[in-house]
Amino acid sequence: MDRAVALHCAQLSRTRVQELIDAGLVLVDGSAAKKGSVRLRGGEEITVEAPERPVIVARAEAIPLDVLYEDGDVIAINKPAGMMVHAGAGNVSGTLVNALLGRGQALSQGGDPLRPGIVHRLDKETSGVILIAKNDAAHAKLVEAFRQRAVKKTYVALVQGILKEKSGRIELAIGRDPIHRTRMTTPRKSWRGAAISRAREASTDWRALAKIGNTTLVEVQLHTGRTHQIRVHFSALKHPVVGDTLYGAASQLRVGKVVFPKLERNFLHAARVGFAQPRTEGWIEVRAGLPAELYDFLKRLCAAAGEPQGRIDAALAGYL
Repeated sequence: MDRAVALHCAQLSRTRVQELIDAGLVLVDGSAAKKGSVRLRGGEEITVEAPERPVIVARAEAIPLDVLYEDGDVIAINKPAGMMVHAGAGNVSGTLVNALLGRGQALSQGGDPLRPGIVHRLDKETSGVILIAKNDAAHAKLVEAFRQRAVKKTYVALVQGILKEKSGRIELAIGRDPIHRTRMTTPRKSWRGAAISRAREASTDWRALAKIGNTTLVEVQLHTGRTHQIRVHFSALKHPVVGDTLYGAASQLRVGKVVFPKLERNFLHAARVGFAQPRTEGWIEVRAGLPAELYDFLKRLCAAAGEPQGRIDAALAGYL
């Protein structure tokens, strides 16, 4: 039933429909629907009362930021893991946007009061380079560059298991999981036409940097920018990103006789972003070194696996 409501009320997501059902605001033949999974027989009269949500405006907060690059049009920030890029349901403070506003930063508007300056995103538990537009002209140019795949994005990730090849390309479409709505996934045989049609093509290149115990350190380049793309693609290969329990990573990692507690973030870092400066079109590459907590984790893995730390330092040349 929730799918039918979302289909006929295009302005409502299935998450919002479920909220309305829980609040008793969706009626089936005059009675409040108890759950969204109820099957419709046909001919029912469904009434939906969807009060407008209060408008939320991002507010300035004094949060320190690591500025990697800045000019009159663009600012590049080294986002820490644990920080959301912008406010969302149930989370209106402590975001990158709050911090930018607290800096007194001039930002593009882009039509969304909660997302000034935002031209792309990083997951909450992913760290690294994120670009911010300081004016509307730069915003439009950067959004188009991302759409044209003219922005070069390079990540460093640690994945579970040993990848057999030295490099590879993953080309699997990605769509929202029809059952677990907080997850993205690759299409399955059980999917029906509508779900398959909503999946979007996605392409990821990877190169192995080093093998440590039963993990592989990889360099990853995205050719598309789908939600959770790296996480979904490596999970589909049965090599989930270390720490990413949402996509199948083990809660504990064992190397030899040493059991490592769960990494309190995903081992995924946006190490480099290359782009054309919106005004001059000159090429700019911004880098963010691997965060200390990830480097320390690698050192402990090396010690447990009996690997010399020098191998890791050599593999990470240009990323530290």
